[in-house]
Amino acid sequence: MTKKEIVKTISEECGLTQLKTKEVVQKTFEAIIATLVGDSRHRIELRNFGVFEVKKRAARKARNPRTGERVEVAEKYVVTFKPGKEMEEQVLLLEKRGAVLLGGNFETDDDDDDSDEGDSGTGSSGLPQPPSQDGSSANAE
Repeated sequence: MTKKEIVKTISEECGLTQLKTKEVVQKTFEAIIATLVGDSRHRIELRNFGVFEVKKRAARKARNPRTGERVEVAEKYVVTFKPGKEMEEQVLLLEKRGAVLLGGNFETDDDDDDSDEGDSGTGSSGLPQPPSQDGSSANAE
């Protein structure tokens, strides 16, 4: 899913213009980045979503895959993400339904004869989408 698709979905659900929604989404991303870089703990905890954290990755020895030559990789800072409990539970539901991650796409057994991706309840990312305007959802139980 792209930022543009996120903006479209949120604007439709909230009744806001896409321009205003894009501004809010962009400001949210900027705030996350600014906090990760600027805060002394380099950590953002979003309840029921997950934790973003900046960690230092130690220097290490690696191998150039083309030449096979050993190279030194310097230490660097990386952003990590640990999903929250609610997200973990939703992902486990995919597993329980028999979802398999293949080449970046989720494929489920119940989608085999469904040629129209728009009706499957999943977006291009393969993740469950919010209910449609009429309240229906492929994830409803």
